[in-house]
Amino acid sequence: MTPDSVVQIVREMLMVTFMLSAPILAVGLAASIVMSLMQIVTSIQDSTFSTVPRLCAVLAALVFSMPWILHKAIAYTTSIFGNLSRYGQ
Repeated sequence: MTPDSVVQIVREMLMVTFMLSAPILAVGLAASIVMSLMQIVTSIQDSTFSTVPRLCAVLAALVFSMPWILHKAIAYTTSIFGNLSRYGQ
């Protein structure tokens, strides 16, 4: 196994990780911006006012994107285990 192949495997792993986490992080960012704007407009500075809706939005994003995440993770794992003979050389 050459250093180039190791770099390629790590690069692919990081890209898959980024792809799987990006939708949930984007929903969390959007919910944070909306809740910050709501706090500015209403002048309510309670921490639960911003935390609970953000957690609910991230949980909803996680639930709705879970089938896609599992499909991508299984495909990546299958490709890694399917090429074990190539990595062992």
